[in-house]
Amino acid sequence: MCGITGAVWTTQRHSVSERALAEMTDCLTHRGPDDRGLFYRPLGSAAPVPEVAGGPVDAADLAAAGEVGVGLGFRRLSIIDLATGAQPMANEDQTVWVVFNGEIYNYRDLRQRLQGNGHTFRTQGDAETIVHLYEDEGEDCFRYLRGMFAIAIWDVRLKKLLLARDRLGQKPLFYSQQSQRMVFGSELKSLLPAGGIDTQINLSAIDQYLLYQYVPHPQTIYRGVTALPPAHLAVWRADPLGQVTFSTRAYWSCPTREVPQEKSAAIRQLHDTLEQAVVMRMQSEVPLGAFLSGGVDSSLIAALMQRNSTRPIETFSIGFQESEYDESRYSRQVAEHLGTRHEAFVVEPSAIAVLPDLIYHYDQPFADSSAIPTWYLSQMTRQQVTVALSGDGSDELFAGYDRYQAARFAAQLDRIPGMQACLASSLWQWIPSNMSQRNLLRRGKRFAQAMTLPPVARYMQWIGIFHDQHRAALYSDTFLEQLPNVDPLEFVGQYERQFASRDPVTRFSLADLHTYLPGDLNTKVDIASMAHGLEVRQPFLDHHVVELAAGLPVAWKLRGNRGKRILRDTFGHLLPATIWARKKQGFGVPLDHWFRGPMRTLTEQTLLGAAAQRRGLYDEAEVRRLVEQHVAGKFDHAYRLWALLVLELWFQRWQPDFAL
Repeated sequence: MCGITGAVWTTQRHSVSERALAEMTDCLTHRGPDDRGLFYRPLGSAAPVPEVAGGPVDAADLAAAGEVGVGLGFRRLSIIDLATGAQPMANEDQTVWVVFNGEIYNYRDLRQRLQGNGHTFRTQGDAETIVHLYEDEGEDCFRYLRGMFAIAIWDVRLKKLLLARDRLGQKPLFYSQQSQRMVFGSELKSLLPAGGIDTQINLSAIDQYLLYQYVPHPQTIYRGVTALPPAHLAVWRADPLGQVTFSTRAYWSCPTREVPQEKSAAIRQLHDTLEQAVVMRMQSEVPLGAFLSGGVDSSLIAALMQRNSTRPIETFSIGFQESEYDESRYSRQVAEHLGTRHEAFVVEPSAIAVLPDLIYHYDQPFADSSAIPTWYLSQMTRQQVTVALSGDGSDELFAGYDRYQAARFAAQLDRIPGMQACLASSLWQWIPSNMSQRNLLRRGKRFAQAMTLPPVARYMQWIGIFHDQHRAALYSDTFLEQLPNVDPLEFVGQYERQFASRDPVTRFSLADLHTYLPGDLNTKVDIASMAHGLEVRQPFLDHHVVELAAGLPVAWKLRGNRGKRILRDTFGHLLPATIWARKKQGFGVPLDHWFRGPMRTLTEQTLLGAAAQRRGLYDEAEVRRLVEQHVAGKFDHAYRLWALLVLELWFQRWQPDFAL
């Protein structure tokens, strides 16, 4: 696991200096604390100047690429091939170079095939496999890779740079494409030392952030920077006259149709495919363990790990003093059942203490508050191991979220004449409900009030942070006037339409797989873990598991009010019945209490202070109303206040002078 960055350019005016490349690379030291490597060839030079082993470079092989300047930077977290896995890495004649962040789990099989084709290997790791696979397959090479990755390949002869991101967006990759230059990196901050990046604020990104709690790809908070979408590659190429072409395209797509099959056969295939995915992710030359919350997903991954280990595996959980948020008794139960070596960290996470670190490392606005416990869990786990497996992705693949039950129920009600009008009646507004976000009556009111909306708008009304009417009331007239005419619902809608032939649960769960999973969950885990030099691997996101799950009928996943039925049918014997029977519990923190207690002063000073008002984004009276209602206990605005607080603190850290 590592961090990558770099640039290509065709004119001196657009060049990136070697010093700037080093600064870009060192921005990623937390992702790769073990080693640094640079490949730098300025415009018109005869040969590169690499900081990697392998001997001198033959200038004759590189003369044709003299019209393009290239820099590649790499920070390494050593996991496999500790002795010879340094990057940037090249092929035998050093005409193909690669920097790569991630893990390729099928690299040994690919290596055997490539050796049969005559390729010579100098290392034992997975990076060199990518180099030789590209030599054989060209741009199609990425579809052979089974793993998580962000990859940059520089083809010296063709003067072509390829960027690729894994299918489910586990590893991030950003780029800034200009007329004669492209700059890229694992994190947005790593592009900035190159200079010349358009960092004007993307107002549409702010609007969508306040709906989704993250900035949806391919947008970023900056106008001049793009997030490469999952399962995509980008191709930058310079012709002999120095003219640049640039394009992006998908190299993989999730199956859209249900696959007819016998359930018994599907169960056998799911058993073998998920277990294989777990075993492949246990490859490591450094200490390895697993996150264990006590929920079904992480418990199942730990069970499959233990079944394929000759000694007790290491498992880690985090507990809280508030019983509403604490799952430690369940994680202990699973650990005792499986016989793992379990370590539970009981902490009182301080949002005030950790906020500066979160704002720095999540270098775009990011308002998923579960980043706080994820941060602490990663920090503490890294003290014991370097690699941890997790259960992310199961909810999207096997209908684990309550909102999928709501989508199914709403579709059933849509078929009853007059039901929409009844549920949308204003009389619902007069029914009192507890202020808690989890209160059943409050959730019922939110469900009913969305019933008049189209399916995608209805879905986002249930799960969004600031809905359309809330954002309209929040924004200043100036912000509304300058806001581009972009439909924020289209991000989810485009993926929901891809699965139009499927039932509502499958449509929205697979839309989440393409939106919420990479934009929120994978971002949360990647940044929190890599900030501490910890690699997290997610077996449910093996694309073989994903393709299998996507083709299953919804009846095998969601039955009654329980999701993940086929997981229990397949692996029920591995875990205690009480774990399978548990209601899903989110990985949260008591934000509602914090905003009325230890964070009240910070929130009021930040959101109602002079700096926030100077930006001109919001109507001050509406922000004050949200704060006062929450503090008085009239309504739970915790998630909205957190999103606004994170955004303002992001401005103060990264764009303090911004104002409309």
